[in-house]
Amino acid sequence: MRKQDFISYPPRGLCREDAARYIGIGTTKFDEMVKDGRMPKPKRLDGRTVWDRAALDIAFTDLPDDGSGNFFDNFTLKAV
Repeated sequence: MRKQDFISYPPRGLCREDAARYIGIGTTKFDEMVKDGRMPKPKRLDGRTVWDRAALDIAFTDLPDDGSGNFFDNFTLKAV
């Protein structure tokens, strides 16, 4: 008998609608962003189209901020 797992795991692969919702936009805008390269292309799993949640996180982090520097820009390593 298999031991029951009580830990909840968020899905790694997201359908188009869930991927768009995950980054906070509608599917039409999401499609535009995939087409122009701001969001990653999907993966194919036995005929299903899914987006990698980790790749969405990276792409979202790489989007430009609204007029100010990126929070992480303050933590770049400087040559000594």
